[in-house]
Amino acid sequence: MMQTNISISTPSPDCGLCPRLAEFRHLWRAREPSWFNSPVPSFGSAQARLLIVGLAPGLRGANRTGRPFTGDYAGDLLYETLLEFGFASGQYGASPDDGLVLTGSRLTNGVRCVPPENKPTGAEIVSCRQFLIGTLAEMENVRAIVALGRIAHDTTVRALGRTPSRVPFSHGGQHDINGVRLFDSYHCSRYNTNTRVLTPEMFKALFAEVKTYLDAQPAT
Repeated sequence: MMQTNISISTPSPDCGLCPRLAEFRHLWRAREPSWFNSPVPSFGSAQARLLIVGLAPGLRGANRTGRPFTGDYAGDLLYETLLEFGFASGQYGASPDDGLVLTGSRLTNGVRCVPPENKPTGAEIVSCRQFLIGTLAEMENVRAIVALGRIAHDTTVRALGRTPSRVPFSHGGQHDINGVRLFDSYHCSRYNTNTRVLTPEMFKALFAEVKTYLDAQPAT
């Protein structure tokens, strides 16, 4: 795994690195005080062998619940797939208290705070990358990463010390970087599945390849 001097993997609840995102958080804290409305931490053990990287919390999903991919459509497909391939156990109930447990996998986002219209700026992606770098640094056993979408792919590649132009994104693409295999997938968003850019069958086929790859790796 890569070596880095940055080990901070979780921003503070009142992180102010990105003023626009902080202002948006404060707006929703006032509107919905019972929601999480803070940078969303990673979900799952740092000892996991698989890391899944998304774009950013959804407004009424992770920003509301405080757990990545929890409470929106993307989570329905993702958690169903993780359960099917043994990367989670229990039952997904779209709530952080549903009792679901990740087994050998971990979820995070390239940008930890909800962005307006689900669109972080380039500067916000760069500012938040230090937390992705920190997350990777603390995962000594990680052997595979699934990047959900091009933005997640690009920031993950940069967090691993490479240049995206030399590591192109494509659904189903695989890249070996610093002892870790990066698997690319279109994001499991409602838009992508409704338009059939990504079908559940395509998504599950990719995770079947991830499982096959990890099963062939030496135990850590």
